Amino acid sequence: MTEGSICLVPVINALAGPGSFQLKLKSALESRGIRVHHNPLEDDTRAILIIAGTRHVREIRAAKRRGIRIVQRLNGINWVQRRRYLGLRYTLRAEMANLLLAYTRRFLADHVVYQSSFTRDWWHDWYGAHAAPYSVIHNGVDLQAYSPAGDEAPPEGHIRVQIVEGHLNWDNRIALENAVAFTQALEQAAGKRVELVVIADVLPALQDKMAQRSEGAWVTFAGVLPRQRIPAMSRSAHLQFSADINASCPNSVVEALACGLPVAAFDSGALAELVQGDAGVVVAYGANPWKLEKPDFPALAQASLRVLAEQDRYRRSARALAEERFSLEKMTTGYLQALLK
Repeated sequence: MTEGSICLVPVINALAGPGSFQLKLKSALESRGIRVHHNPLEDDTRAILIIAGTRHVREIRAAKRRGIRIVQRLNGINWVQRRRYLGLRYTLRAEMANLLLAYTRRFLADHVVYQSSFTRDWWHDWYGAHAAPYSVIHNGVDLQAYSPAGDEAPPEGHIRVQIVEGHLNWDNRIALENAVAFTQALEQAAGKRVELVVIADVLPALQDKMAQRSEGAWVTFAGVLPRQRIPAMSRSAHLQFSADINASCPNSVVEALACGLPVAAFDSGALAELVQGDAGVVVAYGANPWKLEKPDFPALAQASLRVLAEQDRYRRSARALAEERFSLEKMTTGYLQALLK
């Protein structure tokens, strides 16, 4: 048992992203005999991991004065509000969150963990360098829970593409729009019906809007599913489309790879950093993602035909890449090195 405990802040009750990461890391640390909690004022706290940011700056500063090591985990910067008007309230909240993240990074953190090299370069470009050392640690996945082993298989009569997100609403509806556009391009390129399975919490009004704007598209809204069901869904799909633009290190991508599900994506954010070799296809965006311009859907559809034609090879490569680079053990070891240095 490691002497002292580790504090994770804030407590995150979310469907995916940071919430999923916190659950996985907490479980992995406890399996190594490390007590994990969420109170930075506990006496035996050895290190605090701030997942993005926390409003409890006073408690963090007090812990820092007591000699407790502060590590910050950073994903991307809130930026869509700078390209698309999403309302004054949303914009103010997003910019205030950016300021809090930047303050923690520059003045509180003893070490910064970036989710990807893309994320590191993004923060350094927009907010400058910082004195604290840093490391890049990709998200990891439980290779036992997320596995190709199972009775499920993709359908033979049509192509099934899935996306896995947390919430899809008006501020990030472009992810859903792009997913539908990609499946329509793929259907035209393959000459075969394509079903898009959306595993996410989608506003009913947004579902209705997409149905009106994408007549003829086959979209199945699966809703929010328990994490235990995601591997079975992944085994029964041909492709996973990574819909988020300029994503830092999406959990859904590494989880898909672990299940042997190839990933189709555009080269924005960290996708080219994550999906390599024959684990899927990543093509040039074909426009400016920072302006939320439409990507080159026909190019990605054509590239995806190779994956559909050689499913066995691509599925094996996806799993092999996950085993090599994205194990939960590797991720946990990286965080322990940052926290207990």
